[in-house]
Amino acid sequence: MLLVNERRWNAAANRLYYACFYVVSAYLVAKGIKATTHSGLKSAFNQHLIKSGKIDFSEGLLFNKLFSIRQQIDYEDFIDITEQELYPLLPKIEMLIDDIEKLIMNEGAIY
Repeated sequence: MLLVNERRWNAAANRLYYACFYVVSAYLVAKGIKATTHSGLKSAFNQHLIKSGKIDFSEGLLFNKLFSIRQQIDYEDFIDITEQELYPLLPKIEMLIDDIEKLIMNEGAIY
């Protein structure tokens, strides 16, 4: 949360996306599911966690929004995310990470 405290919104959004990316990656690896790209991981997340009902649809929308924000701030010019855009997402991001961590702990690996 150092980047949030320092009001570095673009950098914070990037790191928050990656926090979600890595926890989703951990879940998929634990289930023996391979995703080799960010888009592939997003698709696998939607298929194995959202469509299956393991994660709430709103959390799927959140992850997809973070993916889009990260794409914009990393690859487009003159994009700045604001505090008003990012700050309200913080508790939702924390909940998403917690929910997936619980799934990992409860379901464990299949191999």
